[in-house]
Amino acid sequence: MRVIIAAAGTGGHINPGIAIANKIKKEQPDSKIIFIGTNRGLENDLVPRAGYELKTIEAYGLSKKISWQSFKNLIKTYKGFAEAKKIIKEFKPDIVIGTGGYICGATIFTASELKIPTLLHESNAFPGKAVQFLARRVNTILVSFEDAKNRIKGAKNIVHTGTPVKIKKQDYDINKKSKIIKDIGLNQLKPIALVFGGSQGAKKINEAIIEIAKKGLNKNYQIIWATGPKQYDIIKTELEDNNININNIKDIKIVPYIYNMEEIMNVVDIIVARSGAMTITEISNLGKPSILIPLPNVSHDHQLYNAKVLENARAARIILNDELEAINLNKSIEEIVLNKKLNIEMGNNAKKISIDNVEDRILGEIEKLVK
Repeated sequence: MRVIIAAAGTGGHINPGIAIANKIKKEQPDSKIIFIGTNRGLENDLVPRAGYELKTIEAYGLSKKISWQSFKNLIKTYKGFAEAKKIIKEFKPDIVIGTGGYICGATIFTASELKIPTLLHESNAFPGKAVQFLARRVNTILVSFEDAKNRIKGAKNIVHTGTPVKIKKQDYDINKKSKIIKDIGLNQLKPIALVFGGSQGAKKINEAIIEIAKKGLNKNYQIIWATGPKQYDIIKTELEDNNININNIKDIKIVPYIYNMEEIMNVVDIIVARSGAMTITEISNLGKPSILIPLPNVSHDHQLYNAKVLENARAARIILNDELEAINLNKSIEEIVLNKKLNIEMGNNAKKISIDNVEDRILGEIEKLVK
């Protein structure tokens, strides 16, 4: 099978593309796969690191503001259509796959014009502009959440497959779980809340946790907190200004980044995070209760719609970014982790949203189109 995957910008777009590529290579080792991206996004690191060739074209998102720069970007994007056409004609793919973002515009549109089978994967509950624009042209659209189906107009075929993610539920025995928690620097005597805001951290979430730490509000639970590498030193200095040693806070462990995230997510009692599509999928896979703080000012408020998938299932509570404070966050954490019945119920509700064998489902849809 010869496959082109269009994926650019953020890990939320690129990682599903890589997971799809890995599944194809696993099942059909002779397959030839290349990626199309830009020369600006994370694809320049993640795609080669995963062992795949990356070809770049000019592509930019459409801006609502009229400016000379937006006009120049429009001209460059138009040029990207010709670049995509050249790559596609030279590679001669059996299928072209897009995993969201503006890169799909030129690549999927051009492939459809050339009568090559096309497939889009949408991770968010509220589909992005590229998916809406291409809905009538693409052969099949795969969605992570059932809610997304009704928000895509004119599509030929929409299939609910879920999103491929690395983090899965693990049934650790008591010794393994105990070791993971001990290695964190916490203990099993109190519930544990995992707090993170994505790979770079989330300033608003960090501010709330700083106040919890300063005031010692978390008397009834522990915290493992990933600040994000760029914010760690800032937080360390602020705590020092309040005579708090970042490495020695009772019941709180603070790190820039968590490298063994799957282990940590499996042993904690609640997750506090932004609501990117992959985070929602991971939480549902794990069957964990959560408190979600959607990132504001993103296209179509898609993080809010993602969070509502779990909230509507009675698996999560949403605190809006502007309303987030140490007091209400602490109160919400306590209400969930100290009520064992509620904690289990919310976790079970989250697990109901999880989809098994995601990669198999996606590969099945690819094979239908290639045949």
